[in-house]
Amino acid sequence: MRGRLLQFVVGVLLVAQAAVVSLHAQPQAELIADRVVRFWDIDVRTTDLEPSVALVHPFPGIAPAPADFPLEPIFFETDEGEEGFVIEIEPGTSLYGTGEVAGPLLRNGRVIDCWNYDAYGYGDSTPHLYQSHPWVLAVRPDGSAFGVLAETTWRIRVDLASAIEMISDGPDFSVIVIDRDSPQEVVIALAELTGTIEMPPKWAIGYHQCRYSYFPDSRVMEVAKGFRERGIPADVIWMDIDYMDGYRVFTFDPSGFRSPRYLIGQLAEIGFRNVWMLDPGIKVDDEYSIYTSGLQKNVWVKKAASNDDYVGQVWPGDCVFPDFTNRTVRQWWGGLVRGFVRLGIDGVWNDMNEPAVFGVESKTMPLDNVHRADEDLGGQGPHAKYHNIYGMQMVRATREGFMTAYPNRRPFVLSRANFIGGQRYAATWSGDNTADWYHLESSVPMVINLGLSGNPFSGPDIGGFAGNGDGEMFARWMGVGAMMPFARGHTGKGNIDKEPWSFGPEVEATCRRALERRYRLLPYFYTLFHEAHVSGMPIIRPLFFLDPADPALRSEDDAFLLGGDLLVVPALTPNRDRRPALPADFATAWRPFGFGDLDDPDLPELYLRAGSIVPSGPVLQYTGEKFLDPLTLLVALDEDGTAIGTLYEDFGDGWEFRDGEYRLTTFSAVKEGASVVVRAINREGRWTAPTRAVRVRLIMPDGRELTGTGHANEDIVIGLE
Repeated sequence: MRGRLLQFVVGVLLVAQAAVVSLHAQPQAELIADRVVRFWDIDVRTTDLEPSVALVHPFPGIAPAPADFPLEPIFFETDEGEEGFVIEIEPGTSLYGTGEVAGPLLRNGRVIDCWNYDAYGYGDSTPHLYQSHPWVLAVRPDGSAFGVLAETTWRIRVDLASAIEMISDGPDFSVIVIDRDSPQEVVIALAELTGTIEMPPKWAIGYHQCRYSYFPDSRVMEVAKGFRERGIPADVIWMDIDYMDGYRVFTFDPSGFRSPRYLIGQLAEIGFRNVWMLDPGIKVDDEYSIYTSGLQKNVWVKKAASNDDYVGQVWPGDCVFPDFTNRTVRQWWGGLVRGFVRLGIDGVWNDMNEPAVFGVESKTMPLDNVHRADEDLGGQGPHAKYHNIYGMQMVRATREGFMTAYPNRRPFVLSRANFIGGQRYAATWSGDNTADWYHLESSVPMVINLGLSGNPFSGPDIGGFAGNGDGEMFARWMGVGAMMPFARGHTGKGNIDKEPWSFGPEVEATCRRALERRYRLLPYFYTLFHEAHVSGMPIIRPLFFLDPADPALRSEDDAFLLGGDLLVVPALTPNRDRRPALPADFATAWRPFGFGDLDDPDLPELYLRAGSIVPSGPVLQYTGEKFLDPLTLLVALDEDGTAIGTLYEDFGDGWEFRDGEYRLTTFSAVKEGASVVVRAINREGRWTAPTRAVRVRLIMPDGRELTGTGHANEDIVIGLE
């Protein structure tokens, strides 16, 4: 095996960009978890390896690597002194993951540059976006799978032309390989290593409305009231940088946002939460208390030659940048966040945190700038080492600051930049996309691949950030976006209005139906978020999860799974002229359904898996409007006449669920003679739901729909004749 692999590696590297390489001997290896092996170069001591930032803890070796472990990287050094490795893949292996990337779901043949970058208006061939995930999920022809994680924060090129090859700008690094029987098991194992998302507050799963920027505060209220007056569901409105005084973070424009606390109170009266932007660039201004405080505490990133504070241009002009790799600096920032959110702020948006710098070709700070990082991050080092985790450490500090202000509330933080493992601190979105059909279409594989890379809480700017687009595309995008984990409409400065009613009554009606769908399915969404929190399973999943050995599904990204039980088929092209490859049992195992909206061609088709029960609820204008009553169970029996499903519930905020204050109900449906009996067969947790009505919608194979009603603690019987 090793001889054949070495021959393969030589062949690969002869055509690589690095024409001369030094191949190294069999690597060192240790088992760190069940069928998870860490490899590193034979000539490198473990004490010379940098600490992992991605992992939740170091995962020391527990045993030698198994002799029969089927994968082994070959480490090499290029003639330019770069460190790299390559892993052979057998023909027919499909590659995924690589985090936030443009282009299709299937990553074979792609080259990805893991380097956080201000990629405004990115396209299919853009090599790097705002986040870095040096991670590849590989699915073999038989449906078994493995995953490869490079443990380095330095810039690294992931070349998937004919193998899995990664070459880093930094020093030697280790490689973690996970081997499992299915891709789902690999993703769960990745979550065990890098952590899962925390349960978000329930309101964060509702619809968010944003633009750059709603100004002044009267416009914010006008938009919020517009949703309520038109009966369009929404939970959150966002404040972009124009709310600030001269783009100084932690300040408010004295004329446009005279009393943020009063505005927040007005929004709360009509059921709206609020999220405000905080950027890392701090204006150099001796009259600005944040700047002078930072000077006193010596928190700024330094220049290499002089050890002076580095100054770069961002929105406020000349700016300095907190060194978030340092614990003392994170505590300083967290204290600022604590005072900020105590105004009543519900969520924080960290943007421009690659970090982005204007007026320089690199779009970021010099790579030799100095970070005084914590020892558990690697100690003092250059920006080239810490660039990719700058945003990750910023959102870590922001989240910690929120927690000190409201220890009994779940923080909501959104970040543009992040690193693999950063899902522990923040949700994300796909950055500054464009209002065109390419970006509508590519939003699906982008969200799927982020989920396959450990971050299930993401979504695109619905409607597109750059440019205007048109009503037809906006309606279609809202239909798709309403089925994503993070659903936010957003657009850039100078663009037309892009609220759901901005394109006329027909588009408004489609947007209302799309968001009503989302709110009806909130019980299911919330259950999926709990599953993601517990196991790391993505919320949006690729179709090949249904049958990993089916080659027809391997590249399909015109449709997706919402959890394991709903199949979503949107029309992603203007003429609706493309149909996705669907699972082989589609005709018999999936039931079409809707919510009285099946005649709207701009909404995705929805299908319920035979054998499943999906919880749903009534239309709400916002998540906290009322308790889930009635609960409606969507039921589709399998060929054996049975179905099963779960509903997760808790207070919607706070941490009581960790101590058992939750309710996880398992429902079953069983055909008994000429009837179907639906009942709760198991309940976990101490949380007691109020008495409520329960309705059942039984979706039959012949298209009929039968219904039944009852209460939470009783069987519901539906006659089939």
